[in-house]
Amino acid sequence: MVNIGDTAPAFTLKNTTKSDVSLSDYSGKTVILAFYPGAFTGVCDKEMCAFQDNFAKLNDSNTAVLGISVDSPWANAEFARKYDLEFTLLSDIDRDVVKAYDATFVGLGGIEGYMSANRVVIVIDKDGVVQHRWVAENPGVEPDYDAIVSFAAGL
Repeated sequence: MVNIGDTAPAFTLKNTTKSDVSLSDYSGKTVILAFYPGAFTGVCDKEMCAFQDNFAKLNDSNTAVLGISVDSPWANAEFARKYDLEFTLLSDIDRDVVKAYDATFVGLGGIEGYMSANRVVIVIDKDGVVQHRWVAENPGVEPDYDAIVSFAAGL
């Protein structure tokens, strides 16, 4: 389990243009990792739009948002296009990152054995240390976006 005070596990994933993006690319910035179960699934749409609505405030506070799901880069690209998302969406198709961050959910949509990301929000400070961790009891539950944005902007 990744806990508050732990060094955030390193990773490299593909973005919507299939380019590699690493957590280390954001060294010196506060980073919000917003794990989401799947593009175009209602609550995930609301979650990513909530972070987009706060994009300017987060950008002004040197905070980056990285949305992470097990969806393909193509699905994430269409998702970003549909909602005009200005932050990076990453594809964890091997599920290594959702496992490393203890952000897995099995059985999404009633599909037995299907492993997706759960709705989990991790805030990492400029030194790469986890400062906040929120985990949904189930993927239909949303975090308190205002509290997360305020917390991250204050680091």
